Order: sequence, then C-alpha cells, then structure tokens
Amino acid sequence: MAAVVAATALKGRGARNARVLRGILAGATANKASHNRIRALQSHSSPEGKEEPEPLSPELEYIPRRRGKNPMKAVGLAWYSLYTRTWLGYLFYRQQLRRARNRYPKGHSKTQPRLFNGVKVLPIPVLSDNYSYLIIDTQAQLAVAVDPSDPRAVQASIEKEGVTLVAILCTHKHWDHSGGNRDLSRRHRDCRVYGSPQDGIPYLTHPLCHQDVVSVGRLQIRALATPGHTQGHLVYLLDGEPYKGPSCLFSGDLLFLSGCGRTFEGNAETMLSSLDTVLGLGDDTLLWPGHEYAEENLGFAGVVEPENLARERKMQWVQRQRMERKGTCPSTLGEERSYNPFLRTHCLELQEALGPGPGSTGDDDCSRAQLLEELRRLKDMHKSK
Repeated sequence: MAAVVAATALKGRGARNARVLRGILAGATANKASHNRIRALQSHSSPEGKEEPEPLSPELEYIPRRRGKNPMKAVGLAWYSLYTRTWLGYLFYRQQLRRARNRYPKGHSKTQPRLFNGVKVLPIPVLSDNYSYLIIDTQAQLAVAVDPSDPRAVQASIEKEGVTLVAILCTHKHWDHSGGNRDLSRRHRDCRVYGSPQDGIPYLTHPLCHQDVVSVGRLQIRALATPGHTQGHLVYLLDGEPYKGPSCLFSGDLLFLSGCGRTFEGNAETMLSSLDTVLGLGDDTLLWPGHEYAEENLGFAGVVEPENLARERKMQWVQRQRMERKGTCPSTLGEERSYNPFLRTHCLELQEALGPGPGSTGDDDCSRAQLLEELRRLKDMHKSK
C-alpha cells in the first residue's frame, strides 16, 4: 500500500524513481517471523472478536476504521524517513487532505465542545482520524489552535466562533499535526507558532522548552517535554485553576484513549519516562488526544487484559458512540489508568502475562520499559476486527 501511495506521489517524476521507491519500501516492509507470544495472544482472542460487524446505513458508515491511509502505520523506517524528511511527505499529506475533505465534508466524527466558566475547548475532526483543537477564552474572544493540520477546517471554526487566533501549539513535526501552520500563520499575522526547537516544526516562531508556559488571556498552558514518538514531542496542559475547572491535556501522539504513540525517535525507556510524566497529573485531568483510535485501542487492550471490567464498560460506550459517528474524547486520566495497558506497566497482572520473565535485571523501571516495549510490539502487530 505504501509503495502504491508513494509511487502516486512521484507521478510526473518518472517511472524509474517510482520503481526505486517501491523497491525501498518493499524491502522495509518485508514480513518477519512471528514471535510465539504474539501467536499465543492471538490464539486466545475470542471467536466473536473475529466476526465482521453488521453493515451500517450510509449515514452511520464508520469509515475511520479503515486505517490504511494513516502514514504512520507500520510501513517501515524507509517510508517514515521519506515522510518526515523529504518533499514526498508533504505531497502525501496534501493528498490525504484532499481525499479527507472530499470524503468527510463535515469531518470524520461528530464532536461536542466543552465549556468551563469562560473557557471553551472545541475538538475539530480533520483528515481521516485526526483531531485539532481550539482553546478559547470566551471573555477575551482569543483562541489557541492545537495541531491545526487542516487550515480550512480550523479557519471555519475560528470564523464560526468569532474569535481571534493568536497562537498555534504544535505537539510535533508530523504533517498530520503541523500541516496547517503555514496557511494559518500567514492569514493571522499576529499568530505565534509554538513548539519544540528539536522537532523541525514548520513555521515555528516561538520555541518552547519543558515547563514553559504560554499565556493567552485567562489561559495558562504549560508545555511538557514528552520525547519518544519524535525527539521533540511536547504535550500541552491547560491549567484549570484560573477558570475553576478541570485541567486539560492535549496529548498529540503521546497518549490516546487506551493507547500510546509509536516510538519512532526514541526507545522504550524514553517513552516510559514520557508516559510517567503524564501519570503524575491529576485523575480528573481531561485527555484530548490527537487521533480517534478508541475502538481499535480498546480491542487490543481486551487481548492483553481480557478480564478488565473497566475496559469492557468503556468499550461498550465507545461502540455506541462510533455507531453514530460521535467522537470519543475526552476521557480522563483516572479512566485511562484503569484500562490503558500502556499506563499499567506497573500492574502485576500485565507483568505476569507479558513481562520479561527469566533473566530480568530486577530493576523495576527496566522491567516496566521491557513490558512497554513488548506491548508496543504486540500493538503494532494487532489488527482490530
């Protein structure tokens, strides 16, 4: 699939380049022998989990489940390098953008804003399963955009809300999170673009470091360094104290409902440290992730923790939401602790089922990192049915 897409992006550049790229990607995506533990987990999946769902009516069609268009899917390091470091990645992002706009003229999911005593958080469904966000100080009519990958959709929300965009917060460099920076910063001349200087974020104007605070009206938003998915990945924590409401975590590709991001530019120890940074936040903190991955993630969580009742309850709710194409964010960090396996590497049940076993160093953090690495590997191999 990746080879076909990349070859399409090369149209007009010659068949020879297309053949070379197909060869690179084919080699990078060659099949590897399956690990016994993967087979064991797959063999314990319930037969019901393998049945295809009943077809939905056209107005309820759940298209986001078709994940093949996600450029970050497991297609090999060669494609990742091309996507992040060359013009091919930008061309592929533009192709994604055009297709998503045609397929989802009103967005891939129905979302509802949250209003807290003068602060509004507005999720904006973009591309095939991404979320951008507007954080609005409703008294000052000032807005901050988080990961505005589709500038047209974000601009439409800005105009509908009647607010002034003064800042863009970018969690990381990937085009499906940063692709709208150019158009929006040009349209809104006083708009500042924030992000990590380590990440090569396009049109960055204001570099941020760990614990730096961005102030917009009553909004106090703290940047937290969470490397692993990319070297300079940041998450953003909106402090709830000034508006007497819950804090809000905009997690990009670090943390999803019942999932976490792939470790492209770090290792398991790096990702574990970043997830522990999030675990140190309050249980009532609202989680606003960068993607609508809830149903697939909960399906995988059911494979590794089949008797987790909190996961089962959440899955039932998520399935009802997705049948109506409703978004599933936000969850809370308290909820995530109860069913997200990537936040549960300290749990004895997971350690016994998937832990490093004989030869373990006995170092708790090392063992947790090994378990996280195994979970991530199994998730990369998992396909929700």
